[in-house]
Amino acid sequence: MSHHRKFFFASESVGEGHPDKVCDQISDAVLDEVLRQDPRGRVACETYVTMGLIIVGGEITTKGFLDIHALTREVLKDIGYTHPKYGFDYHTCAILNAINRQSPDISQGVDAGGAGDQGIMIGFAVDETEELMPLPIMLAHRLVKRFAQVRKDGVLKYLGPDCKSQVTVEYENGKPKRVDNVVLACQHTEDILDSTGLKITKAAREEMIRVVAGPVLKGLVDKDTSYYVNETGKFVVGGPQSDTGMTGRKIVVDTYGGVTSHGGGAFSGKDPTKVDRSATYMARYVAKNIVAAKLASKCFIQLAYCIGMAEPVNVFIDTLGTGKVEDEKLEKAVRRVFDLTPRGIIKTLDLLKPKFLDTACYGHFGRGEKGFTWEKTDKVEALKKEVK
Repeated sequence: MSHHRKFFFASESVGEGHPDKVCDQISDAVLDEVLRQDPRGRVACETYVTMGLIIVGGEITTKGFLDIHALTREVLKDIGYTHPKYGFDYHTCAILNAINRQSPDISQGVDAGGAGDQGIMIGFAVDETEELMPLPIMLAHRLVKRFAQVRKDGVLKYLGPDCKSQVTVEYENGKPKRVDNVVLACQHTEDILDSTGLKITKAAREEMIRVVAGPVLKGLVDKDTSYYVNETGKFVVGGPQSDTGMTGRKIVVDTYGGVTSHGGGAFSGKDPTKVDRSATYMARYVAKNIVAAKLASKCFIQLAYCIGMAEPVNVFIDTLGTGKVEDEKLEKAVRRVFDLTPRGIIKTLDLLKPKFLDTACYGHFGRGEKGFTWEKTDKVEALKKEVK
């Protein structure tokens, strides 16, 4: 993205009740349950949801016991699929358990401390928000989070669990200036349809803008900001009734909202020996510490791994013209300051704790909650020392 011209950039997010996110949350609830009983357990859990049916599959190797049915129903209940009026109901949906064990060919290399797969993992940080994240994705997450809050608190009683948001931000000289337009799509009951029955009332539309967007976007919106709310007219049929969901389909929502490259691997349902997840967290940790140390105002990192090998086969850093020292110097410093082996990553970021369900919605990065250890900026001094 050019620094000098004025440009607009959009990112989207989806709420807890979105079918793909339902799957991510179930997969991570399964992972957490395995780690709770057996920190050495191996999990690659994929979930599929469609009308009235959930299939939980993948490979799991553990000494623990899993009640997939109870776990899945608990997640659905927490999300809010508690009544047939939402098109999906945790009491009555069918759940199919299709889980088997991990291939012994893979585990021999992983048990020795090697990476669980090949692949490229991307990390990114930018100083345009306090969380050192791009602003558009942070706002999009806050909007769907706000939808969930006002739904669960009973402020807007007509909301259902499925929702999406999208925010377009105007940039000037490389810095975010204002919100240009906002897209809100939220499942709702029939109470707010107008007399035609084809679209929501003007009052409901204005209420959603005021109650949901107002507190999130304050100060960034102006008279020229456009709002698009449930633009098809209505959104009564939502969730798995309207759309199939699968684990790992919202990889850009989970990361940086399209601002930077993506390594291609999804996160949810994978235990930390799988570098798709753990090394992407590590890459974010490294990038964030570089920006927090004011060594750059933007930082892009690529780590590459080979199955069965511990050290990454490549570490690439690009500070996109904002670095205070050469990128090569940073690459060397990073290899010295951070342990980039799968074991080192697991230890540094304390990844054998059951904390992954929290990551499965509202993004894996830019979060302040306790378990998000990759958001710490505790390597700032060590990095500054290294590059002196």
